[in-house]
Amino acid sequence: MLYWLLKYVILGPLLKLIFRPQVEGLHNVPATGPVILASNHLSFSDSIFTPLITPRKVTFVAKAEYFTGKGIKGWLTKMFFVGTGTIPVDRSGGRAARAALDTQLQVLRAGGVAGIYPEGTRSPDGRLYRGKTGVARLALESGAVVVPVAMLNADEIQPPGKLIPKIDRVKIRFGAPLDFSRYAGLAGDRFVERAVTDEIMYELMELSGREYVDIYAQKLKQPQPVPTPVAA
Repeated sequence: MLYWLLKYVILGPLLKLIFRPQVEGLHNVPATGPVILASNHLSFSDSIFTPLITPRKVTFVAKAEYFTGKGIKGWLTKMFFVGTGTIPVDRSGGRAARAALDTQLQVLRAGGVAGIYPEGTRSPDGRLYRGKTGVARLALESGAVVVPVAMLNADEIQPPGKLIPKIDRVKIRFGAPLDFSRYAGLAGDRFVERAVTDEIMYELMELSGREYVDIYAQKLKQPQPVPTPVAA
């Protein structure tokens, strides 16, 4: 209930008035049946604008830190994500990350729409990075089609680290659905899952026009070891 109140009564109309979304290809999102929206990730606001302009309810996962913040800002952030049906995910990997995927799998098996960022984290510099294979696992286990979603300028509207977004027209492009039914029964095959993920990332590169970098974005965000000085 809170999801629809936020979308159509409390936040949605105001956000549409301010940011005037320019959307291409929204007709590519099937009106019924399980769908995965696989998007590049440029800004915190991605998880706001995509559900805002998609007619169906979209369930995303988000890093667990968004649910554990302190003070008023932390509480408001938590309430927003809880109200929009977002699933917390522990990005350290292992069972916690799998639990989040399993929850999204339930959404898909019920005929819903799951949103996912294959890169696993926001792009540190606007480029498109190597996708993680969780999106392929979801597609293969659920049989859902994958609709690539290109956020075109969200990093200009709200760059990482900026609390107040710039008032500008947000631009989003939806690609044609990708059907991976030819790989039915091959979930768990790491070569197949990598091929599926790479196909999705290629479509995102074409849709977004962003440069592709074949490394994980998370690697660039990790502190680099300080070289040990060599004794003279």
